[in-house]
This record gives sequence, structure tokens and C-alpha cells, in this order.
Amino acid sequence: MKTEPIRCFWVDDSQLYRDYHDNEWGFPVTDDRRLFEKICLEGFQAGLSWITILKKRENFRAGFAHFDWSQVARFGDKDIERLVNDAGIIRHRGKIEAAINNARCAEKLMESEKSLAAYFWKFEPAPATRPQHITRDALRSMTQSTESLALSKDLKKRGWKFVGPTTMYAFMQAMGLVNDHEETCFVRQAALKARKKLDLNKL
Repeated sequence: MKTEPIRCFWVDDSQLYRDYHDNEWGFPVTDDRRLFEKICLEGFQAGLSWITILKKRENFRAGFAHFDWSQVARFGDKDIERLVNDAGIIRHRGKIEAAINNARCAEKLMESEKSLAAYFWKFEPAPATRPQHITRDALRSMTQSTESLALSKDLKKRGWKFVGPTTMYAFMQAMGLVNDHEETCFVRQAALKARKKLDLNKL
């Protein structure tokens, strides 16, 4: 009988969730479109579970032009109505409008930054500020950080919406700005290795 590897405590038995945990969550992301997608989907997740969003991710991608913010920024009232009536996504008008607003904010941000990646990775915490041991208890108490507070504050100042400090900490966890795989998780070392290979000077 095949023994399942040890994963982080929050992973359920669904293959979709396991694949996400094993291959995506906590690995460093520098692709601008993936970063924009994730920050939008984190906004849609507010008040919901991530598995709910994950099951609808392909529908979100289809509805939001695969999160090409230059296209999403051009969305108007007809697009909002189309999305509000799209049963394949979360039909929350405020969150839909926030994603469109954030696309316009992303365009504005690109006037002063080389890339979204270059901007977001400036908020990576210094290793010395991180807990020495990432355990289940530690993770349950880490819902935000000094850096997620700073990122949230800066984005809000720039007009972004649904970017509170807890939401931004979840974004940082998923995109690999922090490695919150538990010490016992079989993915932790692979995520650490991927981060060591990342050259922030090339962003």
C-alpha cells in the first residue's frame, strides 16, 4: 500500500488541493500575470475557502481574459454584467468591480515599477524576522505580518481594493515570498531550493 507523503495540515483529501499544495503553494512566483491573478483571486476568496476558488479558477481565467490586466482594465459595464451572471465564478459585484479597479491600478503601478514582480518582491521579509520553526501552531497564529501590513498599506494608498493585511499575507504565502510549508512537509525543501535559485536582480 502506497504511503502518502506528509503535507501541511490544511490540505484536504482532494487531488485538486493536493496538486495545488505540492506544485504551486509556497514556490516563488515572478510571472506578472500569475501575481495579478492571485491577488485578484485572493480578493474573491474573502469570506470563502480557497478550495472554492480553486475549483472555479479556470472559469475565472476565462471570464477575466486570463488576467491580462491591460485587457481587464478596459472592462466596462457590459463586462461587469456578464461576470455577475457567470455561474462559473463568484458572482459578487463588489469583488468583480474591485478586480477591474485593480487592473487599472496595476497599469498605473507599471509607470513607476519595472514589473509587478519587482514591486511585490520588495516586500519579502528578511530571513532573520521569520520564525525558526514553521509548525502547525505557528501557522495558525500567523495571519499577517509586518511586511503584509506594509504591502496592504501601500496598495491601498495606490487605490487597490480587497488587499487587507491578512489577504496580503495569504498572497505572500502562496507566491513564495514566505515559505510557510511546515517543517515536516515534504514540499518545504523543494520550495526553499526554488527560492535559492531566484535572482531578484533580474526581475
